[in-house]
Amino acid sequence: MTDLSHYTQYIPDETAMCAFGADLVNAICKLPSSNAITFYLNGDLGAGKTTLSRGIIQALGHQGNVKSPTYTLVEEYHLPQKTVYHFDLYRLSDPEELEFMGIRDYFNQNCLCLIEWSEKGKGLLAEPDIIINIAYADNARNISLIAQSIQGEQIIKTLQQHKLQNTL
Repeated sequence: MTDLSHYTQYIPDETAMCAFGADLVNAICKLPSSNAITFYLNGDLGAGKTTLSRGIIQALGHQGNVKSPTYTLVEEYHLPQKTVYHFDLYRLSDPEELEFMGIRDYFNQNCLCLIEWSEKGKGLLAEPDIIINIAYADNARNISLIAQSIQGEQIIKTLQQHKLQNTL
């Protein structure tokens, strides 16, 4: 029996990380389009959180650069399928700063919120649909997804089916 709450994959390089982002978009697109989706992206500095975000954002149709919002806290991308809010809370000194920027307004219908360093906004952020953990594996990465909602389980189920089809 397949566990719909967990998914793991070995990511050998940056290209594979971006391709995995596109796989996530494919899974997201199978959900009702109006749903808000929230991912918490965890990993050490340089693990690939922003690279994964770039893969997701570009797979949704963004043509330009995707930069880390380390100093701006959030970058917005208004794309045909969804509005993406890419947060990087690394430099956040107090979670209350999120209240001042109207954090609750970002978690609305038809948006995708990608949140790096989510622990710094604890108590003020929307609950994640999926927690994504990225860990170093020598020069590569291991990525692990943990569903936190039914919607997260649906995304993982789609990823598992895609992986199975590609191995047959």
